[in-house]
Amino acid sequence: MSTADRLTAGAARLARVEAQARSRRLLGRIFFIVQCGVGASLAWTVATTVLHHPRPFFAPVTAIVSLGMSFGQRLRRAVEVMAGVAVGVLVGDAFVHVFGTGTWQIAVVVVVAMSLAALLGAGPMLTMQAGIQSVIVTTLLPQSGQVFTRWLDAVVGGSVALLLTLFVPASSVRRPRQQAAVVLREVSAVLDDTARAVSTGDADLARDTLTRARDTERLLDQLREFASEGIAVVRLSPLRRRHLPGVQAIADLVEPLDRAVRNLRVLVRRTRAAAWRHEPVPPAYVALVRALSATTADMARELEARRPPTNSRAALARIGADSALPVPGARLSSEVVRAQVRSMVVDLLMLTGLGFEEAREQVPDDRTTRSGSEGG
Repeated sequence: MSTADRLTAGAARLARVEAQARSRRLLGRIFFIVQCGVGASLAWTVATTVLHHPRPFFAPVTAIVSLGMSFGQRLRRAVEVMAGVAVGVLVGDAFVHVFGTGTWQIAVVVVVAMSLAALLGAGPMLTMQAGIQSVIVTTLLPQSGQVFTRWLDAVVGGSVALLLTLFVPASSVRRPRQQAAVVLREVSAVLDDTARAVSTGDADLARDTLTRARDTERLLDQLREFASEGIAVVRLSPLRRRHLPGVQAIADLVEPLDRAVRNLRVLVRRTRAAAWRHEPVPPAYVALVRALSATTADMARELEARRPPTNSRAALARIGADSALPVPGARLSSEVVRAQVRSMVVDLLMLTGLGFEEAREQVPDDRTTRSGSEGG
């Protein structure tokens, strides 16, 4: 294969990965997008039909802003938005009534509204809302005498947002487990590409695999976000509290999974160095990487099936035992690969439910040094 063909193939692989990531991102957010649409519509309907407000602009706006916060922040943020609207509308209405609208009025009303919010001990959200709503009242909706009406619209919007969060679907508590499976599948794919790169000496594939390994940080960030939101859901929604043990168990996997990914990046970086230097990696070490890839894929399937990946514990222990014996004459990069496999085995054993000390005991001492295992 020519260099141009390899570059084209690498670019195609990266494009597929990016397209899949974008599709997953949309699927992951589609309920939130629909929820914002429904929330805005409900807030407008309540304000117009129940309160008989002709143009309840603040109701749908407050609903969307409140729903846009992560679940655990919605209660506090909704209150801040409503308070910010109240301050901004009050100051804006007062200035419109006394001084009318104009260029200098906008500057004064923003400064006064945000200063008043700050004096009240507001956080950044309330302070910003006070400034924004005062501008809206002064410019777009300059009818005076509607302070209480507009504030009620904000209350309606915030209340609708909070109500909708109580009926958040089960997907919000399943997403942390699903995302953990996504991370493990990606780890498996990176390990598989790594084994192919070192067995064939393909430096371009090794380079592309390193880029892919570094991109796993984004998947981990999403896992942290989903785990945090999942815990907030089960704690705040009475309909989901029974899911707390399961969601907490997945949240506890974030730290060892993060360490496993860090060790993976070191492993891939050394294989790229080996390929660049035309340094052969012993077949036994390549076999360790392939075995770890297969086991990680099995763990991902267990998580997708809503089962803890305990069935992979024995396979990980076998990999740990096989990694204890170095190949005579193996060079530095190869030994780094073996060491990182051993560290990843410990990290992945913790994903099966073992504590750190228990996991480390499953990886026998390196027979080169007869010292403690490299579990860290």
